[in-house]
This record gives sequence, structure tokens and C-alpha cells, in this order.
Amino acid sequence: MITLGCRLNLAESETIRALVGADDMVVINGCGVTNEAMRQTRVAIRRARRDRPEAKIVVTGCASEMDHDAFAAMPEVDRVVPNAAKLLPATWGAFPNQRPARRHARAFLGVQNGCDHACTFCAIPMGRGPSRSEPVGQVVSAAAELVQQGAREIVLTGVDLTSYDGGLGALVEAVLVGVPALPRLRLSSLDTIEIDDRLFELITGEPRVMPHVHLSLQAGDDLILKRMKRRHLRAEAIATVERLKARRDIAVGADLIAGFPTESEAAFANTLALIDDCDIVHAHVFPYSPRTGTPAARMPQVSPVVARARAAQLREAADRRRRSWLASLVGTTQRIVIEKPGDRGHAENFAEIRLVDPSLAPQDHATTALPSADAALSAVRMGKIGDVRSVSIIDAAHDHLIGIPA
Repeated sequence: MITLGCRLNLAESETIRALVGADDMVVINGCGVTNEAMRQTRVAIRRARRDRPEAKIVVTGCASEMDHDAFAAMPEVDRVVPNAAKLLPATWGAFPNQRPARRHARAFLGVQNGCDHACTFCAIPMGRGPSRSEPVGQVVSAAAELVQQGAREIVLTGVDLTSYDGGLGALVEAVLVGVPALPRLRLSSLDTIEIDDRLFELITGEPRVMPHVHLSLQAGDDLILKRMKRRHLRAEAIATVERLKARRDIAVGADLIAGFPTESEAAFANTLALIDDCDIVHAHVFPYSPRTGTPAARMPQVSPVVARARAAQLREAADRRRRSWLASLVGTTQRIVIEKPGDRGHAENFAEIRLVDPSLAPQDHATTALPSADAALSAVRMGKIGDVRSVSIIDAAHDHLIGIPA
């Protein structure tokens, strides 16, 4: 199983893995969010054929949904499965749970699919269709099963998660009540304009809901946001973050697009400033790429060279903000779920923490020097994968924290 793209794809791939009844098959669940994602899907197909020349190569996901004929024509591809059919047992000639899927300490659970909005840059509705939601009871049952299989953190995912029928807050509450053995619940990308009052109260006041939000911001300039057909303005995004952080120490992530059509230097500066204004420490940055059939593809384009340069600036600013935030966590105690291979995990705020043997860690916890390579290689296993443990943070690298058992 080869998965590209979003967390919803990751969740769907686990279901596909349980349904596939053949050992001589490679399933590629591709992504179509950008032209680069389409290219990477084609690369993955060709690599799979080189690595497994005798295997049957099956392609599914948004990439092949958006350009079925092109993927079906690839000589490496034996079959293309539509998105609408990829989770059906009949597609794979198997029955649910015929073969156990590999479960992890952190599990992704898809609860919503498709999108009814029409952002001018987005081709995903072409691949995913209109918005629809899984029934609450089905979600609760699936979450309970994941916990029984060993998951200690569940991430609710969707294409447009906050459009969940009946309100995402109501669903989160139902999962928390219905699955009392679940220690940690995390949410994937949220639309700021759709964070309802119940969801806000749960994010800011419920300990089992992780203090980490990933916001679909895309830009920090009002004119660009309007041309994107986003439903929020810059001030509303900032106000949402301020309101959340006033109630709880929440780590903020965001999707940002650089070089959207008509983006001026001043407009880009507003997006660049949003990293500090919204205290973004988990940034996903993309240079804009036009998608055929979308309104933005017909707008006056920014040079791809400029778009890539602006994306690099956004990443540099986001990296500085992230490094400063990680450094501020040195000396604190964090709770993690131990993940594969057993020497790391994510804190509640989604900072990655790597564990080292206490006997090899620096004695001066204030030092900026990292533990030696030998110490990292001698990482201590603090228990089995899935354990929830406290960790003392002794140092910070550029993209993760270093800790020892508390």
C-alpha cells in the first residue's frame, strides 16, 4: 500500500489494506491537490512497477479520479479504481476485516468526505464530490474498534471536516462520551468560520481533545482571500486564534498558499505576517499551481519562479517561528503516545519528541548542544508502542524535541 496526500487518504488506506485479498497487488492511493501531487503519484506508480515487476498495480485516489484516462493509459497500471468504489469490499474481492490492517498508536478516522464549497484554486471537489458525513453511531463504533485494536490517539479527518452534518462539536462530544477508553482525540484541518460554540468549548476546555488546531487559512490578505472565495477575512482568522489561545495554550498549524494569481508584494507581505500574527508553529506551505478547470487557472498568473521564492520565504519564517517555539518547551514535561519504532511520539501540542537514554543525555539541561549521535542511536524504549507517558524535555533540534522519561 502506497499512500500520498492528506490524512483522509491515510485513513482510507488502512481500510483498503484490510480489504485487499491479494499478496501480489500494490495499491497506490494517490493525491491530486496540486500538479506536484499528481506528478508524485505518477512517480510512485513507476517506482512500484520497478520494485515489484510481477505485482498487479492498482491506482485509486483523487489523482486518478481527476485524470482517469491518463492514469489508465500508463503502461505500469493494471487497474484504476474510482474514489467512490475504493472502500467497498466488492471492489477488492474481500470482506471487511478479512485481513487485519496494521494499526498504529495514532489512528486516522475519516468521518467526512467531499466539499460543497467552491474555492477558486481547488480541484478536490472534482475528485471527492459533494460533502457527505458518516453517521455519528458509525463513527463512534469505528473509534471504539480502533481503541480496542490499540490506538491511543484518534485523528478525525475529512476533506472539509468542520462541515460535518449536525456539527463537528456534536460529533466530538459523541466520540468522547461513547469511547471513554480513548485517551486522546485530535482534529485535522478546520475552517475557522465553521468552528461552532460547542466545538470551541471542547477544544479549549476538554483535556482529551488535544491543544492543537490546524487551520485552513490559505492566505493573509483580504483581497486574495476574496479571490480565492474563502469565507473568512484576515482579521477573523487572527481573532479566532486569539480567542482560542486566550482559553488554552494551543499550538496552531495552518495551510498557506504562495503566489496565488494577482498576488502583489503587499498581499504576500500580509500572508507572511500572518505567521507571527497567528503564532503558526505547524505550517504547510504550497506554491500555487494552476489546476485545469478551476476559476483561478483563468486569472492573471504570478510567475512560478516568484511563487516558489515566496513559498521559500514563508517556509523560512515558519521554521524560525517553530524553532523558537520548540526552544521555549525545553525544561517542560510533556505527555506523549509512544509510536513506532518505540523511541518517539508526539506531545499533546503535536511537537515531535524523540527519546534518548537518560544516562547518555547531557547533564546540563540548559545546554544548546544536542545529545551525541551515539545517544540518539541508544534511544531508550520507555514501554510498548501505544503507552502514554510523561517526558522531560531536555533539548530542542530544528524540527523536534529531545526528551527523557520524567
